[in-house]
This record gives sequence, structure tokens and C-alpha cells, in this order.
Amino acid sequence: MSGPHTPARWAPLLPAGLLLLLALAGPGLAPQDPLATDVANSLQSPSPAHWFGTDALGRDVFSRVLAATQLDMAIALSAVLLSALAGNLVGAACGFAGGALDRWVGRLVDVLMAFPLFVVAMALVAAWGNSVRSVIWATAVINLPFYIRLARAEVAVRRHAPYVQAARLGGAGGARVLFAVLLPNVLPMLAVQMSMNLGWAILNGAGLSFIGLGVRPPTPEWGVLVNEGAQFILTGQWWVALFPGLVLFFAVYAFTLAGDALRDLLDPRRRT
Repeated sequence: MSGPHTPARWAPLLPAGLLLLLALAGPGLAPQDPLATDVANSLQSPSPAHWFGTDALGRDVFSRVLAATQLDMAIALSAVLLSALAGNLVGAACGFAGGALDRWVGRLVDVLMAFPLFVVAMALVAAWGNSVRSVIWATAVINLPFYIRLARAEVAVRRHAPYVQAARLGGAGGARVLFAVLLPNVLPMLAVQMSMNLGWAILNGAGLSFIGLGVRPPTPEWGVLVNEGAQFILTGQWWVALFPGLVLFFAVYAFTLAGDALRDLLDPRRRT
């Protein structure tokens, strides 16, 4: 049996759930202070005392990776929630109203997507300053087109559906039809988009920090940790960059997997 509620169908969500739990409990699980330096034990290879080794300042890489999990997940979740809220409202309104508003917003989205979105994020963070807040807002801005397009398309397809016409005949106004009838019916697809965007938002935030435009050292963040360890790869201290990079890869993969799983679970056409 492989119905929509069997454990096997929910298993792909477990890696993402594990990351969320680590984000909540990670700093408390860290065996050492992620900011505490110990130059005498710098660049120590992985051992029972330091599972992921130590960096150039003797800081425990495992503790820094755990602490970075909370920050990276907070950045990604905040950015995705902001972009989803604004993008879904704008896209749903355009798809429901049509006309000039729909055309103008559609052209604006096309123009924004014509540029490499990571380059747009770089420009925004450079203009607003290197801070966590800037990374969140920049990531939210470049995610907007995905939600506007998806919400617009889903609402436009359904705005003349029989259940929408029935709601109108029942006396429901435009706002009630949009928020009480249409949006609940497109929420499953929007939830899938949010889950898949989480992985991309994590990668975007880490990428900005890696090139020096995001979170500033010594704050533990996955992109910062990979950047700090990259210079030691050729000299044999591979662990400084490898473990943060592996955790970053796992996070992106976990939320991509979760998005695929949610699509299978929430799409009625796949419940066979």
C-alpha cells in the first residue's frame, strides 16, 4: 500500500524536519562555545574532542556548524515567509482582477526575472549594507517573482470555476471570493513552492556570506565557515571547509526533497 497517508510517503519530509529541530536546539547541543578561540589548538583534525576539527583560531567547527544552522534557517524562513506573503497576495489579486493591473505587474515580474537573481541580491545587499536584515530582505525580493507568477496563474485558472460562481451567486463579494474561496484552493501549490524555495534561500544567503556580502565573521554562518576554510584546502586542512559545505548541501537537498514530497502528498492527481 502506498496511499497518501502511509509512513513511506512522509519519509522524505524527515530530513527537513531534522534540520528544523537542529535549528531550534542546535546552540544548546553545541559542546563548546562557537566563538571561543584557542590558538594553541588551531587547525586540529577531527577527533573525539573535536568531531569536525578546529579552524585557524582553534574554534570547534562542529559547534560553529550547529550554531550556524539556527542563523541560516532563520534567514531562509524569514525571507521565504515575507516573499510568500507579499507575492501570493499580489499574484492572487492580479490573477483575480486581470486587466491593466495584471499586465503591468506581469511585465514588472518579467523584467526582474530577466536579470540573474543572485546578482540582484548582491546589488541589494551592497546598497543596504552587510547585515542579516539586508540578506533577508534581498532574498525575499528575488523570490517574489516565483510566488507572483504561481499565485497569478493558479487564481486565473480557477476564477471562473463552478464553485467560484456558486459563491458569487450566494452573495459573496470579490474580496471574500478571493480570500475565502480561491486562495484556500491554491494553498497546497503555494506550500510546495515555499518548501522548494527554502533550499534556494539557504543557498542564496550562504552564497552572499561566502563572497563577503552577507553575515560578517566571526558570526557562525555556513557561507562564512566555507569561506574561512577554503584557503586551507590546498594545505591539507580539508575539514574546515568540508563539513560546513556538506551540511549546506544536505540542507538544500532536504528542502528540495521535501518540496517534491509535498507535491505528491497535496496534489490530488498524484494520489493514486
